[in-house]
Order: sequence, then structure tokens, then C-alpha cells
Amino acid sequence: YNSASRPACLSVSSSAVYQRFRCPRQSSFFASFSSQARWPGFFSLSVIVIHVRPASQVTLKTVFTVSFGVLAVTGLVYFLLRTQVSVTLTLGAAMVAVAMNHAVEVLTRRGLRRKWAVLAAVVALLALCTGLSFLLIPPLVAQGKAFIAAAPGLWQKLRQTRAFLALDARFDLSEQLRQSAAGAVTHLLTAIGSVFSAVAGLLTLLLLAIFMLLFGRELIATLLAEASAPNRKRYERVVEKVYGSVGGYVGGLIGICSINATLTTIFLAVTGMPFFLALGILSGISSAVPYAGPLVAGSTITLVALITGGPLKAVITGVYFILYGQLEGSVLSPLIFRHTVHINPLVTTLAILFMAEFMGLPGAVIAVPAAATAQILVWEILALRREHDPQSGREPP
Repeated sequence: YNSASRPACLSVSSSAVYQRFRCPRQSSFFASFSSQARWPGFFSLSVIVIHVRPASQVTLKTVFTVSFGVLAVTGLVYFLLRTQVSVTLTLGAAMVAVAMNHAVEVLTRRGLRRKWAVLAAVVALLALCTGLSFLLIPPLVAQGKAFIAAAPGLWQKLRQTRAFLALDARFDLSEQLRQSAAGAVTHLLTAIGSVFSAVAGLLTLLLLAIFMLLFGRELIATLLAEASAPNRKRYERVVEKVYGSVGGYVGGLIGICSINATLTTIFLAVTGMPFFLALGILSGISSAVPYAGPLVAGSTITLVALITGGPLKAVITGVYFILYGQLEGSVLSPLIFRHTVHINPLVTTLAILFMAEFMGLPGAVIAVPAAATAQILVWEILALRREHDPQSGREPP
């Protein structure tokens, strides 16, 4: 066997010889050669190819690369699961920073320096929160005091309902509640600690958002400057799209919470529910956590309706929250995020379900921006492949 593309040097003897040789394209050939003298000076040569197979292209370097890649991904997932609070605060601060950065860019386009624009945006946010506090806290405090004062009477009414009497007769509910009351001090201290932790978390989130507004832009620009010139524009395009998607998600989420709070407050006020303002705001805030938040808030408000207004009002309230929960989860949220984040409603629903099971409440909160980011990356990868193969498919949106 001799070819210009695959040269080989073979030795031939009068007996059968088996030799293995390697071609430049890394194929293994096993051949048998034999020679026999017919008459003096003339020989006949016969070649029989027994097996041809491509040589293995898996090198030791490839094995180590794949192994270290798997270990790195496993370690990253473990690290994220062990630092869920920090990850939640960081992602929440990033969302707040993106939402505030739109206002900062408006101020910088008007000639204001960026650090002063950030300061103005933060002061405006604090002023807005302070104004809402002065507007909402007095009624909330008044209704909260009234609720605490009416709690003993409400408890007596609850004990006289048919449902409570049936549960008490079957499960001895009064005794179990009395035993639980023995640890009320511990639960109260735990609740106070949770409140302080929540306040500290909010302050940490605000500080992180401010630092991201001040130094995040410079950090991203430095990272993009390290990329090669042909890839820098693509990376910048990806960052801009992710920035727009996160900003759209925050805007859509604020809209959904506002719709929930407005409709629920109106419904509770029309039905004569006491503490309607506090409960309506609680319901609106619960929309920040898809599916689980409205479910918990609706169950709590329905229980309050049962205690204060009886079974009929509780049934009406429960029906309202079931209908609104279906409207928000299956229609309102997917459609709003489709126009603000540009993501398919089915993808939105599936992302919330899977991320909520994977990371709990933080996963449900970050599910939509995470799905939007994954969609952007997939489209960019497909666009890159399309550049190498212009005859394939259509352009990404």
C-alpha cells in the first residue's frame, strides 16, 4: 500500500508478516503480506486488508478537561445552594440597581455627573418610601391596633364556629393550641429576630444596589475590554439585552404588584372587610413571589374573613383569590412579561415551576430574568453558528 496522501514503508518477506502502521489521519491498518517465487527473478505480491478502524481521538488532555469541567460545575451548584441568602440579596440588589439605573441615565443625559445622578436617584427612592410610609403607616397602625384589640373576641368567635368544633372534637384542637401557647415567648422572640433580619437584609440590599450603580458599570466595561475585538461587540450586545430584560422584568413585577394591591383593596373595601388597606397591601407585596406568595396571602385573608364575617364572606373571599390567582399566574404575568421581557408565556410558567422547586422562593423570584438571560444566550449561540453557515435558518429576533 503506497499513496501520496498516506505514505507507508512496508517490508515484505517470503513468509507471512503482520504489521501495523499509522497513517497521517490517524487510522489503524492491519494487513497481511506474503511473497512467493514463481521463477527466478520474478515475485508475486498479495496484500489482504484484514481490519480498518479510525484511531481514538480521546486524549488524556480531553479526559482531564471534561473531568475538571464537571467538578467545577458541581462545585458551583453546591456553592450557590449553600449561599442562597447572599445570592438572593445580590440578585435582588442587581434588579433594584437596573431599575434605578434607567433614572440615572436620564439624569446623566441631561448633563448631571453620574455620581450625583446616583445620589439623586437614591434620595428620590428614599423620599418615595418615606412618603408612602407617612401615607400608609398611620392607617396600618390604627387597623393593626384594632385587630390586636379585637383578637380575643375573634378567637372566641372562631371557637364557636362549626368547623372549629368539628376539628376540636376529632383532633382535640383546643388542647394542642394550648400546648403551643406555652412556647409563645419563643415564637415571639423568633418573630422579632426575623423582623430585625428582614430590616438588615433590606439595608444590605440597598447598599449593594448603590455600590452596583457606582462601580458596576466600570467593572463590566473592564471585563468587556479584555475580550478580543471580534467578540467584544457580541458580548456588549448580550449585556445590553440582559440589562433590558432585567429592567423590563422589574417594571412588569411592579405593575403586577400594583394591580394586585389595587384590586384586592377595592374588593375588601366593597365587601366590608376590616383592615382592608393593610390586607390589600399585603396581597400586593405577595405577588413578588409567583404562585406561592398570592396563595399564602389569599389563605391568610380568607381566614380573617372567616373570623370576622362568617362562612359566607370567607367563601366569597376564597373564590375571589382563587380566580385572581389563576388570572395572575396563567394570564396576567405571562402576558406582561411577554411584552416587557420578550419571553414566551409557556417558558415563563415552566421557568417559575422548575426554579421554585430547585431553589425555593428565591428561585421563583429570579426565574423570569434567568430564563430571559438563557434565551438571549441561546439566540446568540445560534446566531454565531449561522454566521459560519449562512444557508441555515432565519435570523434570531
